[in-house]
Formats: sequence, structure tokens, C-alpha cells
Amino acid sequence: MYVRRFVVRWSFDPHFAIMTVRIADAPQMKDFEPHVVVHYGIPSTASILAFDPLQHLLAVGTLDGRIKLIGGDNIECLLISPNPVPLKSLEFLQNQGYLVSVSNENVVQVWDLEKRQLASNLQWGSNISAFSVVCGTNYMYVGDEYGYLSVLKFDFEEGNIQHMPYQIPADLIADEAGIPVPDQLSVVGLLAQPCSSGKRLLIAYQVGVIILWDISEDKAILVKGHNDLQLKDEIIIHSTSDISHDKVNDKSNEEQIEKEISALCWVSSDGSILAVGYVDGDIILWNLPTAVSANNQKANKLSNNGVKLKLSSGDRRLPVIVLHWSNSPHGGSAGQLFVYGGDDIGSEEVLTILNLDFSSGLESLKCVKRLDLTLNGSYADIELVRTPESSDTTLFVLSNPGQLNVYNDECLTGLASAPDMKHAVNAVQCPVTLPTVEPYMTISKLCLVDNEDLQRVLKETVLAAKPQSSSPTSPGSGKWPVSGGFPSQLSSAENIGVERIYIAGYQDGYVRIWDATFPVFSLIFVLGLQVEGTEIPGASEPISALEFNSTTSNLAVGNDCGLVHLFKLVGESEKLSTHLVTETKLEEINLHHGNGWHLTAVFSVIKSPVRSLQYTFSGARIIAGHECGKAAVLDVISSSVLFLTDCLVSNNSPIVSIAIKTYLQTDTNGPKQSGDASSKDPDKEVAFMLTKDAHVILLDIGSGDKICYEKFAVPELSEQNPVNLPHSPAHGHEPLQSGTDPESDINEDEASTSSEATELWKTFVDSLILVCCGDSVLLHSTKSLIQGRSNFIRKIDLEKQCCWATIFMKNELESGVILVYSDGVIEIRSLPDLNVLAETSIMSILRWNFKTNMEKTMSSFGNANITMVYGCEFAVISLFTSENDFRVPESLPRLHDKVVAEAAEAALKFSLSQKNKQIAPTGILGGIIKGIKREKENESTNIEETRDVLVPKLEALFSRSPFSISDLDLDLGDDFDAPIKLVVEKIEVEPKSPEPSIPSQSQTKTEKNKQVERDQLFEGGSEPKARTADEIKAKYRKAGTGDTAAVALEAKDKLLERQMKLEKLKENAEELASGSENFASLAGELAKQMENRKWWHL
Repeated sequence: MYVRRFVVRWSFDPHFAIMTVRIADAPQMKDFEPHVVVHYGIPSTASILAFDPLQHLLAVGTLDGRIKLIGGDNIECLLISPNPVPLKSLEFLQNQGYLVSVSNENVVQVWDLEKRQLASNLQWGSNISAFSVVCGTNYMYVGDEYGYLSVLKFDFEEGNIQHMPYQIPADLIADEAGIPVPDQLSVVGLLAQPCSSGKRLLIAYQVGVIILWDISEDKAILVKGHNDLQLKDEIIIHSTSDISHDKVNDKSNEEQIEKEISALCWVSSDGSILAVGYVDGDIILWNLPTAVSANNQKANKLSNNGVKLKLSSGDRRLPVIVLHWSNSPHGGSAGQLFVYGGDDIGSEEVLTILNLDFSSGLESLKCVKRLDLTLNGSYADIELVRTPESSDTTLFVLSNPGQLNVYNDECLTGLASAPDMKHAVNAVQCPVTLPTVEPYMTISKLCLVDNEDLQRVLKETVLAAKPQSSSPTSPGSGKWPVSGGFPSQLSSAENIGVERIYIAGYQDGYVRIWDATFPVFSLIFVLGLQVEGTEIPGASEPISALEFNSTTSNLAVGNDCGLVHLFKLVGESEKLSTHLVTETKLEEINLHHGNGWHLTAVFSVIKSPVRSLQYTFSGARIIAGHECGKAAVLDVISSSVLFLTDCLVSNNSPIVSIAIKTYLQTDTNGPKQSGDASSKDPDKEVAFMLTKDAHVILLDIGSGDKICYEKFAVPELSEQNPVNLPHSPAHGHEPLQSGTDPESDINEDEASTSSEATELWKTFVDSLILVCCGDSVLLHSTKSLIQGRSNFIRKIDLEKQCCWATIFMKNELESGVILVYSDGVIEIRSLPDLNVLAETSIMSILRWNFKTNMEKTMSSFGNANITMVYGCEFAVISLFTSENDFRVPESLPRLHDKVVAEAAEAALKFSLSQKNKQIAPTGILGGIIKGIKREKENESTNIEETRDVLVPKLEALFSRSPFSISDLDLDLGDDFDAPIKLVVEKIEVEPKSPEPSIPSQSQTKTEKNKQVERDQLFEGGSEPKARTADEIKAKYRKAGTGDTAAVALEAKDKLLERQMKLEKLKENAEELASGSENFASLAGELAKQMENRKWWHL
């Protein structure tokens, strides 16, 4: 059985839908799996930032467990944690395609960026108070509230987080460092010392103690507290013009008590200077020994010296919350220290930037300038970005709610030249692909494009615009640093046209259109409603209605001033005429338009906001419904007004929805239809108009006659949000009249149309009208409505307020209705029985609460894909996995570029090999000498090691229990600083017969020794056993060496012995190098002699 359903979605979406469908069983909910397909914008709950400088990706963590990823070319992605809890740590596994987050519930999560899903998570047993990723590796340091230092590893092959054996409690570290166990054990900071190959880790405890720990030797290199600091200078920096240097008396330090640490960062590229912020507002710069100065006693003495910085001389100051350092692009011992906090309590919230210079040493540190950057909202986080290919620094400042401002060196320089302004005038917010707040979006519509010619033309426009938008710039003239990811090949395929467009109207009177074929949206047009050279009152008023006709590629736009603009989206770059139509005149103006669109006409005939627009089936006419209850029928082809109606109901109720329906004319001698469309359309077109007070009017589009008038029997609703905004769903909540007497409002003109209504229902193909009220859903028959019987077929009373509704189709059949309630619940009901089939919520899908007027920007075209806007966020959700209109996952952009990762690793290897690069000889010499090989290269400690070299070393360190290095005879330590071995291959003049390989006694003995050492290490087992601190001490500390000094003396002797071995190896290497140079010189002379001789001279 076939019927035609005429669906009225009243008070929620001002559009009728006419569909021919089969009455089928209720749709199957097996594939009901709500998910996010598209997401744009930074959430208002954003709280933390992370950046991958090699992949150029920016991550934004939120207070509700979401992670927003931003790349280039409009690439954005949303990751959602299982639990909606805040994130307190967020870091990339740089250049490896993974992101690590730590939640307030102490769950460590690793996200796979390539698969866009959670790869692994680990629930920690205590409160994680410090977290740090070892740069360039897959290892992570974890510090907790009990002072434990632990190491985690993400195994790429297994896809899980592993807890490594290396774990040290606070009491064991304190014992090794020779200090009492701190009262407050919580670890507040973990920083790997630069240029230490991951061996050295700075541990900061809340009580104010910092320890520089050597993991390879399991000992404390430096242990300092605030009382150990010998302050030589105190700098109070009120402003650039008010900087005072005061000498500090050493005796004053005796009165100092330990104070809590609140922030810390390295202030030098080699890890020699550390900045520590305290809860009392002080900032102290410490001198620390580096790997190069480990044996330098002078450097160790200098580590006690420090300089105190104060942003104010007041007694009550804010804690230092954040410290970040940026080295000067010109090199040297200078840079900028970014500070949040440390100023007087009650002072203006600013981000302070201190230009420091310590080129003559820390003791002579100078503060050159102080800059105060006023925040646009309350502080959330900052991130300093310096890409490897550029020396410029970009500062990201995240403030609440969800505002990301960007400053580069040029912005900060401008701020320095005008410090009184306290902000950079040319700083901008993060580029927004789809704006929703600035400018404010008032109405939107997701439309299907089924015109192949229009698909092709729009695709050409998108491809032509991509080169201009592919390289956005940051404030000033610098290049935008966030450019990671790359689009899928499917999105750039020329054989796939623009299948969907997303149209949005704004409060400033502009209309923007995006290509919505794939999950990455591309801007196609920005349409302005102003007519050049002609002033039209109200042309810049907010957009209130949109309607698109794909067949004719026409777009109609209505605004709050009653203007109706008609656009043609396929045009040429030439002068085309625009018609200005008012109540009294028709004027034609020649305007110059860009490629792709043309403003054909502007109608200003009814001075009342446009509430609804609807094209006829042919697209030759359009009907506009206004706030005052009047309607206008406009001719698109001739740009003329066919007719205007008076108020369709007595109380001037707004027309909130319009639908067009056709029926066959049986009386050929009837009155002749007026207008151009009657000759083109064999069927008669009737407009169904729905008013806000639940009246439905049938209007003959050809003649303008009112066919019938009826009122639905719906309950009254309380008035909510009477603000006049587009789509006007909120107005549907205003008081409605009772429907007990549908004939009470019919006047004489309406009664005269009863005969025409009687004739209409005899030839009318029956349809169903679905009316969604605030607390009920009704199903009516169109024939009964025409006959004057307003009784419903089916009625469902809702338990809560419904705010938006739409019809969806599956397998090209009308399957059911989607209801969205005021509490954010989404409900799926069947048709025609209206039974509940499934339920979800916006909160569970997007972590959004339903906001007032949110329904005004919700749209769908019948495939269970729903667009919605929430603050600065835009999203497209899909309720069924079978409705894959966006071609996911083939069309998804790639967040991790493997080509970039391999190139970055290759570039690092090349830079490491440049200093010792030797060009192999060519020609005949190249055939004689095989080459000179290096097994290790680490001549400069300032150059980081590549991942394939560093990771195995760290794996060996972290795969053992602490203090077990002595059992390995320092082989692991030797591996870190192994000398360069030169291998010179032997030159054989005559081939010799191969001799059988017989293992020597030394080789046999070595293998036996290795087996014995393995048995001793694992105590006869095959794997290491987890042991407590007391067991470790009892096992590896010799009897009678409980004294810390004795243990230190023994370690010193071992280090001296090791140093002697290294010097001897170095001498051997130098001898080999000298011999190889002599041999190369001799071979070169031989090659010159051989090149001048001919073959017959041999």
C-alpha cells in the first residue's frame, strides 16, 4: 500500500516535507550508534594545550574529558574520553602519532591519532601529581602524592601501556641523597635535563626540595632546598622603567624556612639554569651542574648560587602558577621568561614576559624589559611554539571560555614599543573555519545538491579557492604554525562533485556557504546583501530565513527587515542586472559580481521579518511568510510580485512553516491559473501554511485564493524567549488558542471557499500531517483537514518539552521521526504508530547541554545526520552507521603524516653525522679501500640522539630494578658514553683459501661469564623479580657500608677506574685514526701514479 505523507514539523523547523513512501515496518535499530562525524571550534571548557612541533598539530584538552585536535587546511578532530572528567596533563609522543592525557581520576590514556581512538589506558593507584614524557620517545615519568617515581612505556606493537620495573620510593631517594624524608612527599615537577640523553631527571617535591637524579648510576647528582641557596642578588621588577637590584645578606637565609614549589622550567638549552616558582610569589633561578660539568668542582659550587626575581615588593602576592622559557633566536644566554602569577593579590590578571640576559653569568643577570600582556578572559594555559624550520616563536594563550589568542615575535615587539597598552593590537584569535559567535550565526541549513551541473561548478570553485586558503598566516606576517595533517585523496578527487552544502546566515547580514560533501568543510561563497551604489534600508539586518532549490541553483534569503534576496549560485564574471522591487517601483541596476554567484533580485514589499521561505517544485516561484501573518508569492524568473495576501488569521499570527503540494485538475473549464508557472506545471499547486497559533491555511498559489482554513486542537504552551530570531522555533512556545472550536475564527471570505475545498479533497491524494507540539505529537489526515474535521489519527502526550523534530529516511523509505527535548535527550519514534525505538542524548554524544535557542541552528535533510551549534562549536552527528553519506573513514583527513615523521628522523640523523662526515674516495681508490665506519657518534652533548639510538638505551635502563647497575659491571653506563671505534678493513693482495672457524678459548670463556652473570642477575630465573626498597638495599649494599660517605667513596673509585679505561680507549682510537690517515695518504699517492699509467704498462 502506498500513501503520501504530508509532514508538518510545527514550531521547530519551519519546513514542510512531502514524500511518497511505502508504509513499512518499524526501522531496525541494530545500526543505531550515535557518533560525531564533523566538529569545528574550540570548546568553551578548554583548559590545557599541547603542541607537536614536528607534525605541527595543536591539541586542546577540556574540563569534560574531550580533546580537540587542530591542523591545517580546515582539519579538525574531536576525541572524547569515556568519562567526562577534567584533564590535568596533555602531551604528544612527538612525531610518533600518539597523544597522552592524564585525567583527574588518574587515568593515563594514550590516543592513536591515525585511528582517532583510544589505544590504551591505565588506572593509577594514587594521585598523579607530576607527569612528563621523555622527549622523542615513548617513555613517561610519573610522580605521585606519595613521592614515588615511576616509569611507563607505551608499547607500539602490543598497543598498551606498560609499567616498567624502574620505580623508586621517596624514602630511598632521600636515603641516597643523604637527606631526611620530606614531610610532604608529593612530587610537583619532573623535568628531564636537556643534553643528558634521558639519563638525568630533575625531581621537585612540594616541600621545596629539588633533586637532580642520575638514572644510569642511581644516585643524586644534586640535592638542594631553599635553605641551601646562597642568594647574591634580588631583582624586583615592577615595570620596564622600575627595576631595582638589591644585594641580599647571607644571614637572612638562616631565617628562611622551606616554602612550597608551584612551578618550574629550564632557563637554558643545556640545563644549567633552572627557574623555580613558589607559592609566595618568588621566582628563583638556580645554577645546576650539567653532564659536561659533572666533574667540575667549580660548577658544583656555583650550583648553590642563585638570583631571586620578584614581580612586586608587596607582602601578599599570588603564587607563581606557570613558568615558560623561550631562548633568544639570536642565541647566547638570553631569552624571555613567561610568568603567570607572582604579582600582588587583587592586581589585574596579566601574563608577564621578562626579557633576561645572563651572558656574563647568572650572578650578573639583568632584566632588560618587563611586558604585561592583558588576557582576553581568565587564564587557562599557554604554549610556546618554535618550529624546527623557523627561529620565530609563536605564543598560544588559552583563556576562558575557549578563546585561543596567538602572538608571534612581531606582536610581542609591538607590545614592547608601547608597554602602556598592555596588549598587542595585531594579535588575533585562532583562525575559525566555521564561525558561530563572531559573527553570530542566526540560522543554518544543510542542503542536498542533486543537480550534476551545479555539483561540478561548485567543485571547480572549491578547487580554485584552495591554493589561497592553504597557507593561513598568523598575526603579522609570520606563517601560521598549525599546519599538520593532510586531506584524504577522496576529498580532492575531481570526479566527485559538491553533493551537500551547508548554508549559514549571520547577524551582520552575510551568508556563508560551505562544501559539506566530506568531513572537512571548505568555504565556497561569502554573500553580502548590500547593493553597491544603492542604499536599501535594512539590508544589513540579521538573516531570519533560508531556502535553497538545487534544481535551479537558486538561493532565497530573508532578513528581519522583511527583505527577500534571490541569488543564482551559477554565474559568470560579468555585469549582470539586479532588480530592486518595492511596493511602488521596479528598478534595474547593473552590478559586477564574482564567479559563481549573482544577486538577481531584492524584494522589499512587506515591512515585517521573514519567518519562512519555500520554493515551488519547478523553482519558478517562491512564497515568503512574514511575522505579521502576511504572505507574498514572488516570481523568480521575471523578478516580480505575483500577489500579496492580507493577514491569514485574525490575530496576525506569524507564518512559521510552508509546504507545497500538487493535485490533478479534473475540471478543465475551471478558472484560468494566473502566473507563469501554471503553464509549465500540469498539476495545481497548493501551499499549506502553518501559523504560530496552530492554524493551517491552504492557499492556491496560482490565484492567491484561500482554499480552506482550520485550527489544530493543541494544548496551550507557556511563552519562552520571544526574541525574533531566524527559524523562530522558540516562538512556537508562545500562548496558543484552544482548538475546541475550529470554526470560530472563520470569516465570510473563508466560508466562500468551502465549495472549492469540497472539490479539492475529491481529487486530492491523501497525505499525513505530523504536528510536533511542545508536549504532544499529533498525526492528521490531509483530506479530513480539508473537509473541516480536525480530529487526529494518532496522538502521543510527551512527558517533557519537545524543542525540535525532523523526519528521517532509511533505504529511501520514510522510517521515523527524531525528537529533541529541552533536556538534550534525542528520541527515535516510528511512523505512523509513534512508538519509541531508541534514545540517546546530546550530552552523551558531544558533552553539550541543550541551550536556549539552540534549535534555531539545527537542521537535517532526512538522513539522520543532524547539524547543531553550541557556542563556538559546530558539529554534525549521525545516528546510524548505515547512513554513511560522508564516506567515513575513507574521506577522513590524516592527523599523523608518516612522510613528515620519516623526513624529520632522517634530517636529525643527517645533522648528527655532519660534523664527522668523511667523503669516501672515488675511482680506483674507491675500489681498494672499503671505507671507514663509525659505530658510535656523540661528540657534542648539545645534539640530541635519534630515536633508534636513544630508545634502546632507555629500554635497558628502565627494564631493571633500581641500584642493580653494579651487577652489570657498568656495561650499561659504558654504552652511553662509548668512544668512537674506527674499523679499517684489511687489504688482501692475494686471495687465500678459507679456513674453518674454530671458537677460541676466550670466546668460550666470555659466553660462560655472560651466562653466569645472567644467572646472578635473575637469581636463577628467566625474568627480573619486583622487590621492595629494603630488599634492594639488603641485596646490593655491602655489609658495613651503611655510611653514605663510604658508599659515595666506593662509587667515586669505580668512576675513576672507568675514566682510566675510557682514556686508554681514547688513546687507542687516536692511534688508529693516525694510522688510517697515513694509510689514506699513501693510497692517494698510489692512486695518482696508477691513473697516469696505461694498461699495457702494467
